[in-house]
Amino acid sequence: MTTLIRDTDLIESVADALQFISYYHPMDYIRALGEAYEAEKSPAAKDAIAQILTNSRMCAEGHRPICQDTGIVTVFVKWGQDCRLSGDRSLQDVIDEGVRRAYLHPENKLRASILADPAFTRRNTRDNTPSVLHVEMVPGNKVTVDVAAKGGGSENKSKFKMMNPSDSIVDWVLEMVPQMGAGWCPPGMLGIGIGGTAEKAVLLAKESLMGAIDMGQLKARGPRNDIEALRIELFDKVNALGIGAQGLGGLSTILDVKILDWPTHAASKPVAMIPNCAATRHAHFTLDGSGPVYLEAPKLDEWPKVDWKPDLQAAKRVDLNTLTAEEVKSWKHGDRLLLNGKMLTGRDAAHKRIKDMLDRGEELPVEFKGRVIYYVGPVDPVGEEVVGPAGPTTATRMDKFTRMMLDQGLLAMVGKAERGPAATEAIRDHQSAYLMAVGGAAYLVARAIKGSKVVGFEDLGMEAIYEFDVENFPVTVAVDSEGQNVHTLAPLVWREKIAKEGLLTPA
Repeated sequence: MTTLIRDTDLIESVADALQFISYYHPMDYIRALGEAYEAEKSPAAKDAIAQILTNSRMCAEGHRPICQDTGIVTVFVKWGQDCRLSGDRSLQDVIDEGVRRAYLHPENKLRASILADPAFTRRNTRDNTPSVLHVEMVPGNKVTVDVAAKGGGSENKSKFKMMNPSDSIVDWVLEMVPQMGAGWCPPGMLGIGIGGTAEKAVLLAKESLMGAIDMGQLKARGPRNDIEALRIELFDKVNALGIGAQGLGGLSTILDVKILDWPTHAASKPVAMIPNCAATRHAHFTLDGSGPVYLEAPKLDEWPKVDWKPDLQAAKRVDLNTLTAEEVKSWKHGDRLLLNGKMLTGRDAAHKRIKDMLDRGEELPVEFKGRVIYYVGPVDPVGEEVVGPAGPTTATRMDKFTRMMLDQGLLAMVGKAERGPAATEAIRDHQSAYLMAVGGAAYLVARAIKGSKVVGFEDLGMEAIYEFDVENFPVTVAVDSEGQNVHTLAPLVWREKIAKEGLLTPA
């Protein structure tokens, strides 16, 4: 008997799921992160995890996005062969209508990050469509749907290799993870796909991330097959690298490793690895023709009792309105600061336009001398908000513009994760600084923003230059005026501590 799946039910279910995952973490992630917080020995990493957990609960309470990057939507559909979709729209169009409604929801408008014509004009589609859709026909009279929203920072760290059959997967992963830096916002998950063809391995890696975190249970009972043994080995060895939360050095770089495999050609061993960030977002529902599915909200008392507040004793208070080059020189890598006063923003598109204007000898709309810039693309505010969730974006994308901006008199930059060698060298040469804010704490960070106005490039939308008025905005000095880089130094310290002191219990 054929089951009719109404297009309106699918649209409503997709829209509900995407709104749901914008402000509710999967509870398996929160439980695992809570356990990592309790076990963490690194003060910097523990503080970062506390910010992520506090942000998560705030978002659950306020129904606002966990991260300002509300992701590219990926949907896995297993369509029962006895089901029929009503209406005359394609499945892609139906799914995309659900995406559109979710991202334009007036009470929780999500940031539209999808650009058409990706190689050239890169025009924003304004509603985060189209989604990336994968469909599999399966026996049965039901439709199961996995919905995910994947942030660009973690997606950009995806890795792939066509290995020789005798090559070691473990060695390759341990080589790649340090190269990923911290732009994927650890602690998160690693999804690994093995076998098939090139595109199949990547698809398996992405699909594996739809699974629940169960590493604790797996280690407690022990592996039952080679794949489970590989998961445990990779989990232990990656965490032994000491990268830690936000790359600040510590015990928990990943909370789980997921692996899916597929038969492959005798000459091949394709392997893909994709990380999921601290803003892990995925949900699952099944349609049986009886109507739309609405996901059940988790209970707020299930969150760990962690309430991060600015540490007014341990952190240095900085007045951005009177900041001098001499004060910037006094900061040392690892120092915790609380920023107060007026701070500019700018990210990829703004930096590119600034370069083009300077090349043409045109006057910039903003004076950067003596200022600090924050790499951010905020979510639009709703209600009485000054600004929507406004966490940092990955700083390395601005590396090629760093010397140019410092030449304009910029004193410091705020972003997410590490800086590359060229940017670090420019920071040292100009005796400036790079400050790191926690990725995955966007709503918490936004509470420190008390005023916001556009001061340049208004046509760029969320990539315009804003001037924020901030109060006790928390950052860590990641690169100081001497070029000392916490993302290079801290993991080395913690890798040695883990090895010498046996801080991680092997499987």
